[in-house]
Amino acid sequence: MTEISAEMVKELRDATNVSMMECKRALTEAGGDMAKATKVLRERGMAVAAKKASRTANQGLIASSITGDGRTGSLVEVNCETDFVARNPDFQTFVAELAKKACATDGNLADEVKSDVSAKVAAIGENIVVRRNIRYTLDGAGKIASYIHLGGKVGTLIEVGCTKAETVKNEAFEELAKDLTLQIAASSPKWLTSKEIPSDVIASEREIYAKQVTGKPANIVDKIVDGKLKKFYSDVCLMDQLFVKEQKQSITQLLEAKGKQISDTITIKRFVRYQVGV
Repeated sequence: MTEISAEMVKELRDATNVSMMECKRALTEAGGDMAKATKVLRERGMAVAAKKASRTANQGLIASSITGDGRTGSLVEVNCETDFVARNPDFQTFVAELAKKACATDGNLADEVKSDVSAKVAAIGENIVVRRNIRYTLDGAGKIASYIHLGGKVGTLIEVGCTKAETVKNEAFEELAKDLTLQIAASSPKWLTSKEIPSDVIASEREIYAKQVTGKPANIVDKIVDGKLKKFYSDVCLMDQLFVKEQKQSITQLLEAKGKQISDTITIKRFVRYQVGV
């Protein structure tokens, strides 16, 4: 019978990040064969993952990664069962690695990293779910920027466009992109402009506002409803929101002012905001 040394157990532990006890059991079962023991652990990891998959994963982290050339960025949300695990450095590193992998796919990241997740479930002992992911790749000149807020509880990703290649390296442009990610994190817009709001949502809002002012002349009601709808747009549309750093200036006005400063036309092409569990 092959003797399982402490060095062998440590080597398998370092390679798999599974507990020392489980590594020793696997090595014993595999007769000291490292490759077979690794396979045993992976097989057990898959089993462990299946058992824990029914447990609710409503904690977790949001992470982002930007490629070296700055042209592609990702945002991912990975859930676990407890905030204790969400604060675990090993889990945080794992989520950061998944964010890097998300830069290489437009597909469902969860399907592509099943084995990785199963192995981490076995190592950590909690259910882990890759809830969602997205990738942005620049179309023309511009910048992909991201921001992670509240220790990974909120994350944003944005594509800001311009018309001149030299604008990309302008400090004012870089600062603007950063400010916009902060704006999205703080103000949680749902749409870029009012044109993106579904017609049924607008119709529902108008109906609610109209009921709030019943009994007044129709022309007065229309004016009040239009005013309330404008306020609604300023809450949910990024371009209509007031800039969090300068409440007298809308995001539309901010882009116009920065564009004049840089001598370029600046646009927000798209954005996304993730919040853990929301």
